[in-house]
Amino acid sequence: MNTTISRAITAAVVRGKGAPFTLEEVNIREPEGAEVLVRVVATGMCHTDLIVRDQLYPVPLPLVLGHEGAGVVEAIGPNVTRLAVGDHVVMSYGFCGGCSPCDHGHMSYCKEFFGRNFGGSDADGKCAITDRQGEAVHDHFFAQSSFATYAISTEDSAVKVPKEAPLELLGPLGCGIQTGAGAVINTLGVRPGSRFAALGAGAVGLSAVMAARVAGAAMIIAIDVVPERLALAMELGATHVINASHEDVVERVRELGGGGVDYALESTGRTEVLRQGVDVLAGRGTLGVVGAPPLGHEAAFDVNDLLLGGKSIRGIVEGDSVARDFIPQLVELHRQGRFPFDRLVKFYDFEDINQAAEDSERGLTLKPILRMAR
Repeated sequence: MNTTISRAITAAVVRGKGAPFTLEEVNIREPEGAEVLVRVVATGMCHTDLIVRDQLYPVPLPLVLGHEGAGVVEAIGPNVTRLAVGDHVVMSYGFCGGCSPCDHGHMSYCKEFFGRNFGGSDADGKCAITDRQGEAVHDHFFAQSSFATYAISTEDSAVKVPKEAPLELLGPLGCGIQTGAGAVINTLGVRPGSRFAALGAGAVGLSAVMAARVAGAAMIIAIDVVPERLALAMELGATHVINASHEDVVERVRELGGGGVDYALESTGRTEVLRQGVDVLAGRGTLGVVGAPPLGHEAAFDVNDLLLGGKSIRGIVEGDSVARDFIPQLVELHRQGRFPFDRLVKFYDFEDINQAAEDSERGLTLKPILRMAR
């Protein structure tokens, strides 16, 4: 039973389009129903946080962002059955659990996905956070809003992980890392001996490179314009790299792959790169699309190339992952040394959140992780 109405926490609040994050003392209510209150240990920063800050996705302000949180369960609602106080969890995306896609195990395509992850409130339109003036601050971003010292999540969206795992490292498994790895393993189903190309070698693309290696791809091509990222890609499992600012991507991939690749993944959100992704496919190849441009952007491709080549284009959300199953699998692969995603991250103190955002946007840091005060 809840003994308090709310507790004081610190949160990074965005109050205007493109405004900096400001650390504020706010209040968060106690968990209700099937909710859990998580003391956030660390949280990743993702490109999606920044495009919402800049209002390329229309989430209401003021708002607490953050959607790659990891922490410890501090309190549970009365309907929680699978989690307990003290459990270590990684928080992932929200879903309703009752629509047709959810019933068939495709939670990342939940009919309420946009509202539950980008709506700025719970399913009833209520916020869990209020500022010092008692005004609501929008939250429930990806069922968590983890740019805060505490976050309300749901039991379905909080994934229990082993206590011996490095909790402060695990938050990005809830979105960016699971997206890249899941696209390769769950969606594309990359086969041993196959040819794979990652168009974009950011955190998502490099996660895909590592997953392609786990899957046994014989050729793994990483494509980017940043030499340091391409060098890291070689260390993480790429067999070839292409600097898109120096080489013709389509021509070079076709040369390396003997006509193209079996699978490709576009993670840049640039429509011209998506076109390259279609063009680098060999016959009956599949392009996965995870990069998100601003809403309303359209891409073009040669219809006859798609048709006569039997090619496929597949949109992918959250790597088609059932987070409760997939995140522990990635934790185990990391423990075995087969999925070293720790190579992608740089830690920042929570109060340095704006520096982390700037470094991410400038391409200096692949995956920032904000550590809360101990």
